[in-house]
Amino acid sequence: MDIEECIEKRYLLREKPSKDLIDKELAEADYDLSKATKRFAEQDFKWAIVASYYAMFHSARAVLFKLGYREKRHFAVAVVLENLNKEGLLEKRFVDSFKAAMSSREDADYNYTYSEDSARHIVGIAEGFVKQMRLLPR
Repeated sequence: MDIEECIEKRYLLREKPSKDLIDKELAEADYDLSKATKRFAEQDFKWAIVASYYAMFHSARAVLFKLGYREKRHFAVAVVLENLNKEGLLEKRFVDSFKAAMSSREDADYNYTYSEDSARHIVGIAEGFVKQMRLLPR
C-alpha cells in the first residue's frame, strides 16, 4: 500500500501542518520514552515495550504532521516511513525498527508475549528512533 492508496481509503488524511500538534507529539514521545526507561529499570518489561512503541509512534506522528498528514490507522505511519525511505530521506533500519516495535507492542498487549531481551531491544531502538524523527523532514 502506498500513501495515495492510504488517502483514498482514508487511513491517512491531508492536513495543514501545525507546529502546536508537532510539538505536542514530540513532548508525548519524550514522556513515553522516559516511562519506557523507567518501566524497564523496574523490570516491568511489558509496559517498557508498550511505552517504547508509543514513543516511536508519537515521534513518527510528528513527522506526519510536518508533512501534512494525519493517520487514522497505525500501519499508515509505517507507509509514510517507507515512502521517506524510498525518497532517500530515512534509512530502512528506522522503518524496520518501527514495524518491529509495533509487532512487539501488539504481542505484549494482546498475546502477553514479552521478555527482558525484547524489552531491552525495543527500548534501545526507541531512543535512536525518536532522535531521528526530530531530524525529519530535512
